[in-house]
Amino acid sequence: MTMQNGRPWMALGAAWVLAAAGAAGGDVRVRVENPPATGRVVALLFDRPDAFGDLRDPLRTAEVPAGGAAAFEDLPAGRYAVLAFHDQNANGTLDRNFLGIPREPLGFSNGYWAKGEPAFSQAALDVGAEDRAAADVELREIFGRRGLIGVGAGVLAQSNPYRGADGFRLQAIPAITYVGKRVQILGPVAQVGILDGERVRLAATARYRLGAYEEDDSAVLAGMGDRQDSLFAGLALQGSLPAGLRASAGYEHDVLDRVGGGTARFGLRRGFPFGRLSVSPGVALNWISAELAGHEFGVEGDEAGADRPVYRPGDAVNVELGLGMSAEWAGTWRLIVNGGVEFLANELRESPLVAEGWVLRGFAAVNASF
Repeated sequence: MTMQNGRPWMALGAAWVLAAAGAAGGDVRVRVENPPATGRVVALLFDRPDAFGDLRDPLRTAEVPAGGAAAFEDLPAGRYAVLAFHDQNANGTLDRNFLGIPREPLGFSNGYWAKGEPAFSQAALDVGAEDRAAADVELREIFGRRGLIGVGAGVLAQSNPYRGADGFRLQAIPAITYVGKRVQILGPVAQVGILDGERVRLAATARYRLGAYEEDDSAVLAGMGDRQDSLFAGLALQGSLPAGLRASAGYEHDVLDRVGGGTARFGLRRGFPFGRLSVSPGVALNWISAELAGHEFGVEGDEAGADRPVYRPGDAVNVELGLGMSAEWAGTWRLIVNGGVEFLANELRESPLVAEGWVLRGFAAVNASF
């Protein structure tokens, strides 16, 4: 009787063993083709495109032994991507510069090499329930000796919110890009890293600002004089937040004194990768000084007329919704688009010059890197 009662439990135990054996997952073995002479190599396994694009929150982490391989075992069937990096200072973290770009040598599975935000689909390995996939990685310096240089053509665009004015202000510019360990140039914007922290970074910034209008844009603006382009420069704090959010806060001033005053900005942005396309929506609060507001939206006494009374706005805070896109193809070519709509504060919308309560601004470029 005891033996008969024991048989169901024995059968059930055997079933559990067989089920566990059948549920054994696949493996990914990571080898480094050019291991460093000193220091350790860390491998990161990702199963989510957004985390891989930001190189954050890996599914698993393992150290690659010298002359050997790291093993990620018992993985459910699915798609995975591997990043391996040379942990030069042995802190267990992929060190980054002020832009969040890795500073330590690294490499990806599939022999993939990214010149922008990494694309999960290009490094992905399809792993079956009982597969053993190989991820052979070559470590490379992102910046090399000279940094990443790109050349192309671009255009700045800005809508015209003034009464009687139509269309956009357009200005063609060379799309020169450069990304180094401390310096980044992306069309009309340049940044130089000052302090690098794990979560917060400080940079000096410079930005080309398109003039608000020319007096022949509209009859209402006649006699106001052209508003000149200028160069704004300042400082910005940039930080990484949970869930892939990136925060920035900074101030820039008109260093050529063509406009006067300055602008401060606090923004949040989040990147979403879609294969070789990366999309980054964002929101920002833009403060502009009374001098800048008066220059772009005010009317002085010697400019006043019957349909253009004196108007001196104070400082103002505008809300901006933005969208950035970057697409990579043929290994070296990139399409870069950054745009946004800035909703004008009440003080600016009430100007006798203004017809629309918003301004569209954008930058687009086609660029080849080498």
